[in-house]
Amino acid sequence: MKSVVEYLDYRKFISDFYSERKAMYGFTWREFARIAGFSNPVYLKQVADGKYNLSTEAAERVAKAVDLVGIESTYFKLLVSFSNAKNDRLRQAAFVQMQAIAKKRKSTALIDDVFKLFKSWKYSVIRELAVSMDCPTPVEISKMCYPEIPTGEVSAALKLMCKLGVLVLDGTGNYHQTSKVLSMMDEAKPVASTNLQREMGNLALDALSELPFAERSMSGLTIGISSKNYERIVKEIADFRKRITSIVVEDEKTEQVYRLNLQFFPLSKKLKK
Repeated sequence: MKSVVEYLDYRKFISDFYSERKAMYGFTWREFARIAGFSNPVYLKQVADGKYNLSTEAAERVAKAVDLVGIESTYFKLLVSFSNAKNDRLRQAAFVQMQAIAKKRKSTALIDDVFKLFKSWKYSVIRELAVSMDCPTPVEISKMCYPEIPTGEVSAALKLMCKLGVLVLDGTGNYHQTSKVLSMMDEAKPVASTNLQREMGNLALDALSELPFAERSMSGLTIGISSKNYERIVKEIADFRKRITSIVVEDEKTEQVYRLNLQFFPLSKKLKK
């Protein structure tokens, strides 16, 4: 089993620990819970399945139960804080501390590489072009990007995505997208999302002034709503994204890569009741 500092998901770590011990000597979730001091015999299974979150105190118990000490114990507890963070600021703070520990253990490669995927708009564009073109070279992909991405960056991005299993290069020179699409490791996305959304917003501004109406569609609404209807609209946006994804999946051939930005944010403070 790999070191805890190579994980970005504490649930995955718990699941892997259990699976390894079970394979070795018939370890059970009941025994795991007992060692960690939990009365519910399937509590840790429910945590691993995503039904419950570990509290700070529970994280301490689990760290002791799996014999984590020193910086490994600290890292595990940071993993829990990272996953449970209520906002991006707290999540970022936990991530920075995780990176610092990983560097001490020389285990930063995976964390840093996955972080890169969600920090820049370039990776998703390069991925879509790579799987849509016939035996594409970095030079050819570079020329198809708008705005154009330097060939060296395209080459590095392709190598990274192949390394992480997002893309696979076959013997004929064609790229294929694996099941590890860019939604992999969702825990990493919120940390890098601020920079990514800013980049995508800037690209939208460029498109507004540089592209003809026939190649872009931009619209918006300024509305007054209640907290209740805010939640309804957020759900509608999520459902809309799913419908768009269904349309994309049905498409037989890619002719061009587009970006769809969805922003929904307040323009005023809450009115007093």
